[in-house]
Amino acid sequence: MRFRGAILALLALASGCRGRSVPAASGPPAAETVETVVPAPFVPEFSVQAIPPEVEARMLGRSYPAQAAIPLSELRYLRLSYYDFEGEQQTGELVCNAAIAEDLRDIFSVLYEARYPICSIRLVDDFDGSDDASMAADNTSCFNYRTVPGQKKLSNHARGLAIDINPLENPYIDRSGRVRPPEGEAYADRSGDFPHKIDRTDLCYRLFREHGFNWGGAWRSMKDYQHFEKPL
Repeated sequence: MRFRGAILALLALASGCRGRSVPAASGPPAAETVETVVPAPFVPEFSVQAIPPEVEARMLGRSYPAQAAIPLSELRYLRLSYYDFEGEQQTGELVCNAAIAEDLRDIFSVLYEARYPICSIRLVDDFDGSDDASMAADNTSCFNYRTVPGQKKLSNHARGLAIDINPLENPYIDRSGRVRPPEGEAYADRSGDFPHKIDRTDLCYRLFREHGFNWGGAWRSMKDYQHFEKPL
């Protein structure tokens, strides 16, 4: 009888295990798969096109007021790659007159190949159309429908025929000695050497002169070291 009872107990135990999950054998956890994200290679861009609708919307009421006397059809939108002050590759935006669009594309292409440092290239509309704010941010820009500072005369920027490069280190100095932007006061003295200085030995100066631009740093009654414009 004892033998029979043992058999029945074993059968009951086996019956109770049916349908239960069997835990996996213990052991070291499987190694996690770590995905390596490879950033896409930087592709430089030097493009010229008519003003896209989305860019026009950004310009209206800022760099392009309702009373602007130049039609948008005479302007071009450029995307230009460059190296910033940290040596990183960037692509910026510029609006200029169609007459100098190819010049600017060629010039900035050479500057990029030479790794010439530019702080930023953004539309002045990112600064609500304020030239002062754009300069204070050391931003390179071109078209802005505005007058010459302190005058009623339209600037060549209003026609998209003038461009300002790294304006903080290359400020505008008027006849009274006022410096714009004020943050560029330390760079008004051009007798010494310092980074991002534009002078007659600078690659940026040489390229713009080769393309027929005049340099504001050569003016007599005032100095505009950031400024290049093309007479047409």
